[in-house]
Amino acid sequence: MSHEDSPPVLKAEHPAGHQGSGPARPRRTDGRKTPTTSSPGRPRIAALDVLRGFALCGILLVNVKPIANVDVGHVVVDSPAGPEGAWLGLLVDQRFFPIFSLLFGIGFALLLNSATDRAAAPRTLLLRRLLVLLGMGLAHMFLLWRGDILTVYAVIGLLVLLPSTWLPRWAVAGLAPVLLAAPLIAGQNGIVLVPGLLLLGSALVRYGVIDRMEQSTRVPAVLGLVFAAGAVPALWWQVGLAGDTNDPGFGLSMAVAGLLLAGVYVCVLLVLLRTPLRPALRAVFAPLGRMALTNYLTATILVLATGHVLGGSPESWSLATVFLIAGAILSAQWLLSTLWLRRYRYGPLEWLWRWATWAQRPPLRRSP
Repeated sequence: MSHEDSPPVLKAEHPAGHQGSGPARPRRTDGRKTPTTSSPGRPRIAALDVLRGFALCGILLVNVKPIANVDVGHVVVDSPAGPEGAWLGLLVDQRFFPIFSLLFGIGFALLLNSATDRAAAPRTLLLRRLLVLLGMGLAHMFLLWRGDILTVYAVIGLLVLLPSTWLPRWAVAGLAPVLLAAPLIAGQNGIVLVPGLLLLGSALVRYGVIDRMEQSTRVPAVLGLVFAAGAVPALWWQVGLAGDTNDPGFGLSMAVAGLLLAGVYVCVLLVLLRTPLRPALRAVFAPLGRMALTNYLTATILVLATGHVLGGSPESWSLATVFLIAGAILSAQWLLSTLWLRRYRYGPLEWLWRWATWAQRPPLRRSP
């Protein structure tokens, strides 16, 4: 879930005990040769933490009812019924998982660059990382909630992302829109869009877009206007089909509008991060984003606990109740994340995931 997962380098040693001798290192994912000596981990990209925290908020808002309905025997994915929930279907449903999926692909490619610089077998490290994520996702799915997304990311990562590291970047960039367009042409939405989004995130890293993402205001502003111009008719299309959700076109309209509106959200945040609002945005969203894995999994426990306390059927919850639950959970997570990160480098589950990825225990406490 994190965009930077390289370990600290102690005494100029590589994570896997590699000292710079032996077989030649693999090439970086962007096609450049890699250095043969270790270097400190790359600094975090603040915009990615903000985007991840923002996406986490939207995902929780959508998932409150589905998680709380875990006892009904199926995964509920509908928005709150009636006029009060109509705008939620327009602005929130399927608008945030594309951002989260894109960020996962970005994080994977950034980690591959770090691993290529520091490990003798970087793809083995990535394989181990995905397998650990799969284990966490399966535990989450079978013990708490069947709507888990971590399992999806891990499986698609193993089947699509990891093999794509052997492809040239132009092939990845070309394959990403194909995998996005194919489900749309078939009238499908949701999880089937994830492979294309993961590859798109990887391609953005391999072409250096992510390294430059905070250097321009004009580019995200123009892209945001383009996305908005496409989102308006897509939302109109979705509204026109809202009376018949069984219409095959409804799912397509949801998917198209979701992708375009997700693009608008990302571009707006990138523009705002170039304004005096940057410190406030970082303070609000970055702590949640830096501990996204911990917060995603603990949110399920908190929603289930809230459901037991409130009692009754979650389907009867009003939109205001859903907002209050999500807001209370996110507020608690923000406070705990902020306090935790003052003393520790990573969230607890992020630290364990990093340890399992690199097979070396990283320091957890910050230096005094």
